[in-house]
Amino acid sequence: MSDLRHHGDVDAAPGLQDFAVNVRGSAPPTWLRERLAEALGRLGTYPSALDDSRAREAVAARHGRDPDDVLVLNGAAEGFALLPALAPRLAAVLHPSFTEPEVALRTAGVPVHRVMHRDPVPDDADLVVLGNPTNPTSELHPAATISALARPGRVLVVDEAFMDAVPGERESLAGADLPGLLVLRSLTKTWALPGLRAGYALGAPDLLRRLATHRPHWPVGTLVLEAVTACAEPHAVEEAAAAARELEDHRAWLAKQLGDLPGVHVHEPAAAPFLLIEVPNGEHVRLALRQRGIAVRRGDTFPGLSTDHLRVAVREPARCADLLAALAELTTEVRTP
Repeated sequence: MSDLRHHGDVDAAPGLQDFAVNVRGSAPPTWLRERLAEALGRLGTYPSALDDSRAREAVAARHGRDPDDVLVLNGAAEGFALLPALAPRLAAVLHPSFTEPEVALRTAGVPVHRVMHRDPVPDDADLVVLGNPTNPTSELHPAATISALARPGRVLVVDEAFMDAVPGERESLAGADLPGLLVLRSLTKTWALPGLRAGYALGAPDLLRRLATHRPHWPVGTLVLEAVTACAEPHAVEEAAAAARELEDHRAWLAKQLGDLPGVHVHEPAAAPFLLIEVPNGEHVRLALRQRGIAVRRGDTFPGLSTDHLRVAVREPARCADLLAALAELTTEVRTP
């Protein structure tokens, strides 16, 4: 199961041009850094119920829900780590997708059924996990298709870590009222906060209570609560929406450039801040890119993918020249007899 713990930060070593990690920018925007700096003065006291309430109210207003429907998390990854508390009898995880949910469930001894590609979900699965848009395929699933998986007696976990990078957040279920629905959100990608670990879960209050059963007291720090509050406010939502529209243009441009290279197949349609590509002799290509100072995410640690699959983070066109030039050389080289 060790390969399932591999993530893009491992591929993105210091000094490399980073196309492996799906984070927008290298640091939070100035206004967010200032909000966090102002909160430093409160670190001399324990995280307060008021801070937690403010964060939950801000998130609830953002998604049109009740504050009791919100659980602030140390990143969406904590939400996956808490899933065993729901005591499922059989978990179905749709793949290829982010692997931490499967790791958490298997480590806790929960039986896991891998649902590959378009295979049906077992009727007796009482926990179903999928991503939307999905990492690493960048596929955005229709909300109606996902909603059809919900039923009484089943928890439906939708990882929407990249949904705020989708213009209009179309197909989001963050505001939906479905039996057993649990939506996980992350601030990591859009707000360049991987070092803070900030996110939240949305669901019915009783489901959130079950999820949080084994959390310690003061489970989330003051800075996380401040970040969640700040990033859920209307001005931040507007900024994220503008960034999503810009990302959409950059992704379309990069997909076209990659698709024009010899032997490169781009998996489309794509909706996330990354693209999944397939290239001949992908392991050689990935390592050769690394030797040229360029990091991309290996794909073979995702169930259902091979060493010929690579995940490429979307960057603005000016930052893609070296990647495209190196790929053009390498893909031509591997196709030459």
